[in-house]
Amino acid sequence: MRAVVVSAHGEPPQVLLVPRVACPPHGVVVRVEATGVCRSDWHAWQGHDPDVTLPYVPGHELAGTVVEAGPEVRDWTAGDVVTVPFVCACGTCDACVAGDQQVCERQTQPGFTHDGSFAQYVALDHADVNLVRLPHGLSPVTAAALGCRFATAYRAVTVHGRVGPGQWVAVHGCGGVGLSAIMVAVAAGARVVAVDVSPAARDAALALGAEAAIDPGLLPDAAVGSEALPDADAVAQAVHAVTGGGAHVSLDALGTPHTAAASVLSLRRRGRHVQVGLLLDGPTPLPMGRVVAWELELVGSHGMAAHEYAAMLARVVAGELDLDRLVGEVIDLDGVPAALAAMSGPPTSSGMTVVVL
Repeated sequence: MRAVVVSAHGEPPQVLLVPRVACPPHGVVVRVEATGVCRSDWHAWQGHDPDVTLPYVPGHELAGTVVEAGPEVRDWTAGDVVTVPFVCACGTCDACVAGDQQVCERQTQPGFTHDGSFAQYVALDHADVNLVRLPHGLSPVTAAALGCRFATAYRAVTVHGRVGPGQWVAVHGCGGVGLSAIMVAVAAGARVVAVDVSPAARDAALALGAEAAIDPGLLPDAAVGSEALPDADAVAQAVHAVTGGGAHVSLDALGTPHTAAASVLSLRRRGRHVQVGLLLDGPTPLPMGRVVAWELELVGSHGMAAHEYAAMLARVVAGELDLDRLVGEVIDLDGVPAALAAMSGPPTSSGMTVVVL
């Protein structure tokens, strides 16, 4: 099969012919029809993820058709059209038994713990726990846009954020996760303020229904180490000014110590901060004095279990959530190396990049 192969961290991946993946006894092999290019893929390529062993095939946001099922699989057969959470759960640990498969103690992740979906075929573990049947008529590109980004954002807004009509939501970082969060929050009747240095990202946020968009680059800088970054207090003050006292819910959808602090400081009293972006830069100091004095809630969001997809998919099918508006560029497998490399620089476009095979 053709696959994108990373042989060394940070070096250009190659599209190669490799042996087709084997089917796990409890899993399936899926013919990949579309797969998203995610910043998590970029982090793994750069060597930020200790679970990745070289060489490997990246990719974890996928839609496709089952071509083979293992002997232990009960619910799935060849021809089923499916997607899958980026966390493939074991189904038997304490977290899984409690229904929290997104934090499974023995989770596997395509593109991280084993070869992923930047390939013609991908193997997925514990199919009866993890596969999600796609509604008839949902295109592979739309289904791939569900990915880790949209599903994670959906759960972050609806479960952790508990966003309601008329509440203010601040979204820090308007990439795939952030724009998804904006769409979900607006559909819930919330008022959204978007924060991003990219003009294209801010424009996309406003097009999705955000009422205001803040450019941190226009605000006073703060020295952070040897780098000058937009001051977290200044960002928070701008959010407070727009929202008339701070956001009810604030999401860090980028994942830096700076955006995490700005998100917490953007909250009004008894507000809720949801950390969605991966924090990989070591210790992250947060204003815990403010957390205590204002009784703020801080929670992480790590994907969404397969059994929770049905309600989200129903809203997609009903047209309440238009995932096609989140798709930016559509490329083929040969375009993946360049798409990953582009993530090393400043964003040049908004929306998700989806690979069609």
